[in-house]
Amino acid sequence: MVALVATGLSNQEIAERMVVSPFTVRAHVQRAMTKLHARDRAQLVVIAFQAGLAQVPADGRPEDSRGGGRST
Repeated sequence: MVALVATGLSNQEIAERMVVSPFTVRAHVQRAMTKLHARDRAQLVVIAFQAGLAQVPADGRPEDSRGGGRST
């Protein structure tokens, strides 16, 4: 779930991919932030990258620009 947060997806988008409620995603994200002592979602993303839970794609572009993510 933290890896999906690191891709920039919203709770709703993560919920749709994982087939769970957005409230469930919110609870899991909050729990991860508490356990990792992250002040906010942005710091959670930094921790995910530092821990190797998330990686920059080889092409260096975020998922959204490759056509697989959300549209803006």
